Amino acid sequence: MPAIAERLPAKYLIKDEAPKTISSPRQHEAYISRLLELQRKAHRTAEETETAKLLIVLIADYEGKHFTIEKASGVEVLKELMDTNGLRQKDLAEDLGGESIVSLILKEKRRLNRQQMEKLSQRFHVSPAVFF
Repeated sequence: MPAIAERLPAKYLIKDEAPKTISSPRQHEAYISRLLELQRKAHRTAEETETAKLLIVLIADYEGKHFTIEKASGVEVLKELMDTNGLRQKDLAEDLGGESIVSLILKEKRRLNRQQMEKLSQRFHVSPAVFF
C-alpha cells in the first residue's frame, strides 16, 4: 500500500508533507488552519475530504493529550445555557416547576430531577447526561 504522501497530491498536504502525529503547538495551529480552509470549501475533492478526516483525528488526539477540560456540574451547564440563550430564571419556571425551584437549583440547594433534566434537554437540544 503506498504511503499517504504518495497517494495525495502535494497541494492537499500541510507544508508539502503528509499529515502526521502532532508534536508541537505550532504544528497544532497549522493543522487547525488547514482543516478550517478545507471546511470552508464549498466543493471538496475526495482527497481533500480524506485529508480533512485525517486532520480531525490528529487534532483530536493532540488535544486529548494536551488540553484537559474539567467536568462541569449540571448547574454550571444550565447557567451557561441560560446565559448563551439570554434566559432568566422566570423563563425556565414552567419547565422546572416554578421560579422558586429554579432559584434553589441555581443556588445548588436543590438537585435537578430526571423529569427536569429531560425537559431541559429537549429545550436546549442537548443530551440529558450534561445535567448529571
